[in-house]
Amino acid sequence: MNPKQILKQLAYRSAYAGLYIISLLPMTFLYALGSITYFLAYYIIGYRKEVVIQNISRAFPDKRYGEVHAIVKKFYACFTAYFAEIIKSISVSAEVLDKKIVFENQELIDQYIASGRDVIACLGHCGNWEMLNFMPFKMQYDIYAVYKPLRSTTMNKLMIRFRSRFGMKLLPDKAVVRQILAKSSGPAVYLFLADQCPPIKEEKFRFTFLHQDTYVFSGMEKLARTSRSAVIYLHITQLSKGHYKITCLPICSEASATREGEITQKYISLLTENIKEEPYGWLWTNKRWKGSPSS
Repeated sequence: MNPKQILKQLAYRSAYAGLYIISLLPMTFLYALGSITYFLAYYIIGYRKEVVIQNISRAFPDKRYGEVHAIVKKFYACFTAYFAEIIKSISVSAEVLDKKIVFENQELIDQYIASGRDVIACLGHCGNWEMLNFMPFKMQYDIYAVYKPLRSTTMNKLMIRFRSRFGMKLLPDKAVVRQILAKSSGPAVYLFLADQCPPIKEEKFRFTFLHQDTYVFSGMEKLARTSRSAVIYLHITQLSKGHYKITCLPICSEASATREGEITQKYISLLTENIKEEPYGWLWTNKRWKGSPSS
């Protein structure tokens, strides 16, 4: 191992040890740190505040100034609390998380898997989506989370370690096609976060989303149709602070039987309902409509 590799390994181990120690702190203390972070991010630094206000104003044109700012403030408060919960999940037991996360209509996935079909589970950056890393503890089949590797080797290794703690398999986005089409193992579930701005914009995958013309990733639908997978939406809502409900909603049982764009349109509709139910829970800091027709 050369000196550069040694330094990277040292950085990774040090970062992991530090975060693990912090995760052992009581949840009340971690939430308190989250509250301090909220105050700094919203009132002092104003982290992407203009982007958040603009996104929410455009998404909800019927809301008044005071209503928009109430959503903005609650978004920052929830967003920083999510980080506290993610840090705690580094060391918290599965039994504790099992009491905080409710899976509803899981039988839908069981049914598709039992029929021999892969399941593509699409979702948005709603609520604390990182809690989905707990899914493999509740289900008796392989679950893959499709992700884009981070540039930092240390951060990438940390992300993989944290997210795979309960059995989640991390699958780089460039490897997902080969994995799902290879059929080298039994049917599995593949998680897709498909609500970010795609690098390649296709007119056939341009939809109205939150009152704006929006380009959407086509890869999820195309892969589902090619692999003849079933497709579901994971609807995430917050029951109370630190407690979440994840509901499995059907999109289609056989993707190859759908029209082009039909799956994506249903996904957009379900995502919109999810956001409207808890408008403060979506990741508004993203420049989602950058380069879109409505921007």
